[in-house]
Amino acid sequence: MDVQLLLTLAIIHLAALASPGPDFALVIKLSAQENRAVALAAATGISSAILIHTLLSLLGLSLIIHSSERLFMLLQVIGASYLAWMGVGAIKAALAHWRDPVSLEKQQQSQGLHARDGFLQGLYTNLLNPKALVFFITLFSTLITPQVSIATKAAAATLLFTLSMMWFSLIATVLTKASVQIKLKKATPVINLLTGCIFISVAVVIISALIR
Repeated sequence: MDVQLLLTLAIIHLAALASPGPDFALVIKLSAQENRAVALAAATGISSAILIHTLLSLLGLSLIIHSSERLFMLLQVIGASYLAWMGVGAIKAALAHWRDPVSLEKQQQSQGLHARDGFLQGLYTNLLNPKALVFFITLFSTLITPQVSIATKAAAATLLFTLSMMWFSLIATVLTKASVQIKLKKATPVINLLTGCIFISVAVVIISALIR
């Protein structure tokens, strides 16, 4: 097993996890507005999507998708549409909160998300993001050569999934502490607005790349 390779993968992946993006924004948003089970489910969904991306890259399927112009374009359109839809929803929630904070808060309390919803939001946010697909293709095509053993590849997949779970679960656990969540709830419209802007910005970047 190539320990040095795994260490390199871990460092690069941790840097990517810590950078602001749709995954990070989603976990913060759900941690601020939902219970811990939903936030942890979102962390699991994101980590599961990362595992899927990892396996697709290791098996060479991601490269096939990326090489097919029509297939990759379809994935980009679907991914951008989903991210834009999530972004618009977050911005609308922010505007609605500023217009009528009392009624919206009551509505959110009665219509809280289930853990399954959090998992699916996390899964789709990462899995349908074409930038994530390209990231893992680049990462593995650069570091994982044909000479790398199956044991190292299996360890790499396990490592990236575990690091993702630890990172996003840590964020979800810390931010859903009662004292922290009370403060975050006061900033709910701002969090929604920033989350919406991040999602829409990524969607715009994806679509802009398509029409060039």
